[in-house]
Amino acid sequence: MGAAYFYHLTRRPLAETLRMLLERSLAQGWRVAVRGTDPAGLEALDRALWLGPEEGFLPHGLAGGPHDAAQPVLLTTAPDAPNAPACVMSCHGAEVTPEEVAALERVCVLFDGDDPTALDRARHQWMALKQAGVSAQYWSEASGRWEKKAET
Repeated sequence: MGAAYFYHLTRRPLAETLRMLLERSLAQGWRVAVRGTDPAGLEALDRALWLGPEEGFLPHGLAGGPHDAAQPVLLTTAPDAPNAPACVMSCHGAEVTPEEVAALERVCVLFDGDDPTALDRARHQWMALKQAGVSAQYWSEASGRWEKKAET
């Protein structure tokens, strides 16, 4: 059974935190689906990942291409990713379910701490997963480094 990790972004932008988490996930040998709700937001993340440091290249693609199933990291709005991910990273309030968490190695929920709507959405996701008995951790960077603040 997997676990859900919630990342409360207050100091670093989404693309920077996502890059760190993707590097760690790929080092584990996991394929990843980055799930968003906004195609334009995913396109912006795609550009940011391509513009990262050369030594930290992250192989990835936007869903809808001919090689989606082969992508180590696939950016998508769909709940079913053709790259058979071991990890889903939810951003922009994308839905995750208790069944999905149970079926994967990990689900990461990244949310903007300066956006009241994103905070409310993350709280609702936390409560729904907690009520379903899902293992979850809440991570905050408020101190300047990532710290685990809560666990179910």
